Amino acid sequence: MIQIGKTIVSLDILESKFACDLTKCKGACCVYGESGAPLEDEEVEILEKIYPALKPYLRDEAIRTIEKTGTSFTDSDGDKVTPLIDGKECAYTYYDGEIIKCAIEKAYHENKIAFQKPISCHLFPIRIKEYADFTAVNYTRIEFCKPAISNGTQNNVQLFVFLKNALIRKFGNKWYEELKISETLLKSKD
Repeated sequence: MIQIGKTIVSLDILESKFACDLTKCKGACCVYGESGAPLEDEEVEILEKIYPALKPYLRDEAIRTIEKTGTSFTDSDGDKVTPLIDGKECAYTYYDGEIIKCAIEKAYHENKIAFQKPISCHLFPIRIKEYADFTAVNYTRIEFCKPAISNGTQNNVQLFVFLKNALIRKFGNKWYEELKISETLLKSKD
């Protein structure tokens, strides 16, 4: 573990190879799990506000789900999350052939909204856990991400490099530069 400001970062984030390969996983991260994507408080408000602009990007079953449960809800663990269609995929997904993709991100790239997607989705498979005195930044290894590990290894892409934009979005440029310095220092010790 390394500490950057008030974050404690798992060394796996610096040492692991990872680069998503949607052609292999088919967007499994939008489907599997016990709950929807974790949301920060401000994201709950954002989803409510942008829902009308998202509606044209959503499937009928997604619209029915959102209009029944809301643009977000609190799960059994007390966490704010995105709604799920029939307890499976995130309601904010759409199919691009066989691949499940994010409708929020599609609307963002088409300049219909200014919100890219929930930060938990952008950072995946990195997970953030807030504690009273620090924020834990961990890499969660998931079976369906094995193609991403193979792809990252084959192309020599480190997890923290693959998720550079997401990490900067969450923690800022200065934090990311400190992370890169930490990685360089760790390499020099080997």
